Amino acid sequence: MSHQTLSTILFLLFVAVTLGITFKASRSNKDAADFYAGGRSFSGAQNGLAIGGDYMSAASFLGIAGIIALSGYDGFLYSIGFLVAWLVALLLVAELMRNSGKFTMADVLAFRMSPRPVRTAAGVSTIVVSIFYLLAQMVGAGALVGLLLGITSPTGKALTIVGVGLLMIVYVVVGGMKGTTWVQIVKAVLLMTGATLITLLVLGKYGFNLSALLGDAAAQSGKGDAFLNSGGKYATEAQGLAGKLDLISLGLALVLGTAGLPHILIRFYTVPTAKEARKSVLWGIGIIGVFYLLTLVLGFGAAALVGGKAIVAQDKAGNTAAPMLAEAVGNAIFGEVGGTILLAVIAAVAFATILAVVAGLTLASSSSFAHDLYAHVFKRGNVTDKQEVLVARISAFVIGAVAIGLGILAQGQNVAFLVALAFAVAASGNLPAILYSLFWKRFNTAGAVSAIYGGLVSALILVVFSPVVSGSATALFPDADFAWFPLSNPGLVSIPIGFLAGFVGARLSKEYNPAKYAEIEVRSLTGIGAEKATQH
Repeated sequence: MSHQTLSTILFLLFVAVTLGITFKASRSNKDAADFYAGGRSFSGAQNGLAIGGDYMSAASFLGIAGIIALSGYDGFLYSIGFLVAWLVALLLVAELMRNSGKFTMADVLAFRMSPRPVRTAAGVSTIVVSIFYLLAQMVGAGALVGLLLGITSPTGKALTIVGVGLLMIVYVVVGGMKGTTWVQIVKAVLLMTGATLITLLVLGKYGFNLSALLGDAAAQSGKGDAFLNSGGKYATEAQGLAGKLDLISLGLALVLGTAGLPHILIRFYTVPTAKEARKSVLWGIGIIGVFYLLTLVLGFGAAALVGGKAIVAQDKAGNTAAPMLAEAVGNAIFGEVGGTILLAVIAAVAFATILAVVAGLTLASSSSFAHDLYAHVFKRGNVTDKQEVLVARISAFVIGAVAIGLGILAQGQNVAFLVALAFAVAASGNLPAILYSLFWKRFNTAGAVSAIYGGLVSALILVVFSPVVSGSATALFPDADFAWFPLSNPGLVSIPIGFLAGFVGARLSKEYNPAKYAEIEVRSLTGIGAEKATQH
């Protein structure tokens, strides 16, 4: 049996099981709280697994392994950044958001401010960030199927992206948060099992001597010891000052972005208490931390056993390094049949990863459109739960279609890099508004709107005029050149702009409601009134 046939069978089996879970979960979706927050019925451990499943995306599994395999030490900075970011989420956001909100990020902001402009800004930001993140998953799907089925044409990969997009829409429209959460839990278990298996096999081949693995990776890379030192991708001599600033910009975006990601923030509303919210983040950190240690072995293992040239020949951005490593280590230890089976298993796990994450992202953006924009901005709150959920399901189709189109356009980009852009946009617009709202009593509507739009617009403008879009061989439009911003990640500039815009906007407005701030401060810190708030 070929690896194409075996991996297709395994993938279809996963799809069948998860669709079964989704349809079963749909039977208990009785109201908006069930659709948006899973009825707040998940334990901290369950939600922690789901957070891990939501967070360990194609960028984590495919993208980071690829960057490490091609760039060495600099690629591991993505793993460190993605992990450290959870400390910000744990200490500043998780419990406070759970106590203060209902379904979306905008619930927290709108509580003490004029709801319509704030919900509009938060809804727009949520959709933009989610689409950036969805873009990365779609690109990963196209690259993965290209490897499995031998598809090299852009048309074939585009059809794959369409298929994945349609599946994610089904998960969200049918299962809501309950179905999506259980899919993410199953996926987290599969991903940790698959990544651990390949890691142990790679280390076993080198006698569990990490130094021998790193030495072989450096030798096979053709870069020698430089492969194990900083400067393989960022801050190289050729890049000069721009490379050093790009590295700082990337670090800022990764560390601050998680606490502003909409699909992560809504996970805090699926647990019944603030204690469970804290517990779920701790579970998530544990799972995610172990996984990112595994990516070190996956990346350097791919460099040593597959080689950079072979990886780039299959996918120029390196997104297929992990499954190619599975096949190589399987061939080396178990023979060709073993390599075929391992490739099929890891590819199926990677597919599961993509489907689970895109479902969570689509749910976050469609929920924000329905709950924030439709129900509270367009209908001014005069809408039933049934109407709101129907709009959320319809918007899932629209957002899915947009993500499919952009995913087809962005083929060839590294998925971890694309996710870093989503982190930068989230850290620039959402995070300043959230932190100011929770901790600054003088903050107001003008400040929130200024922070979100200031950070969001500046990040988008800088991305459009950066080497990501034009002026480089790996750009979206490689034949054009209208790049005047030298950095690939806008975080170094756009994040301070977001915080500054929020501060200036708040100071220029005289609006101020100390009573509302006192109420949300007590609620966010103690949870008093939180249950009452979620009932209305």
